[in-house]
Amino acid sequence: MKKTIIALVCGLVAPLAFAQTSTTTTEETTTSTRPSTTTETTTGTTYEAGTVTTYEPGKTIVVRGEQGPVSFALGTAANIVNAAGHAVTAPLRAGQRVRVYYTGPTEYRTVERVIVED
Repeated sequence: MKKTIIALVCGLVAPLAFAQTSTTTTEETTTSTRPSTTTETTTGTTYEAGTVTTYEPGKTIVVRGEQGPVSFALGTAANIVNAAGHAVTAPLRAGQRVRVYYTGPTEYRTVERVIVED
C-alpha cells in the first residue's frame, strides 16, 4: 500500500519538475538626438615607478614616486608580476619598488600591470 502511494505521488510531481520554462527578452534602443557638446577622451597606458606605501589586494595600491604618493584602483584584470614576467603570488608590502602601468585619466587610474622590481 505504501509503495503504491509513493509511486502515485512521484508520478504526479515528476511532470512539474520538468515543466520549467525560461524567457529571454531582447530590447533594442536607439536615440535620434545627439548631445550639443561631446568630449572625446583618449587614454593610453602610462606608468608610475616608486615604492609601495599601502596595498589592499583587489582594491587599491598607493605608490610614492618622484611627484609624491599616487593612488591607483586595482581592476580585476590587474596582473602583478616580477621583473622576469612571472606572476607574484605573495601580497605586496610597503617599501617594495614597483612600476605600475595604468590607463585612464588622473581621477580614474586603473591598473593593468604591476612589475615588482626587487
